[in-house]
Amino acid sequence: MKEKIRVGMAEMKVCSVPDTITTLGLGSCVGVVLYDSQKKICGLIHVMLPDSTRIKNHSNRAKFADTAIVDMLSELEKLGCRRRNIIAKIAGGAKMFEFGSDKRTTSILSIGEENIRAVREILSRENIPLKAQDVGLNYGRTIIFNPENGELFIKAVGKEDKII
Repeated sequence: MKEKIRVGMAEMKVCSVPDTITTLGLGSCVGVVLYDSQKKICGLIHVMLPDSTRIKNHSNRAKFADTAIVDMLSELEKLGCRRRNIIAKIAGGAKMFEFGSDKRTTSILSIGEENIRAVREILSRENIPLKAQDVGLNYGRTIIFNPENGELFIKAVGKEDKII
């Protein structure tokens, strides 16, 4: 029976056909899908922050782009995926609020941009091609990935649904 696997904030899970995988409420967070089309296996990470070294309590490695992506790649390889077959699709990283030019506020509010930058850098460093993205702007997203066909379905309030 087909199941929709739900990934919460600062979580990561794997999925294979016939199931799909989803995460809700990507604001400044970035949803990172790592996908092996040969094995029809994917991993989805709901990244909250770019860098685990900037936070004292970094025990939840799924929260951070720098640790979560590396951990997910390792998990996919344990499931028989080959790194050369893995691609990435990402969504989220919005700038949800704007309060002027105060530097402290601006740095807090640019977390979406920092998350996008960190995810792109880590994917590049790990030689994982970024095949599609729907990032930035000022609205949240919900995503559903289907490992059967490799489509990332994106829903956002007040926007047309899209598939990347």
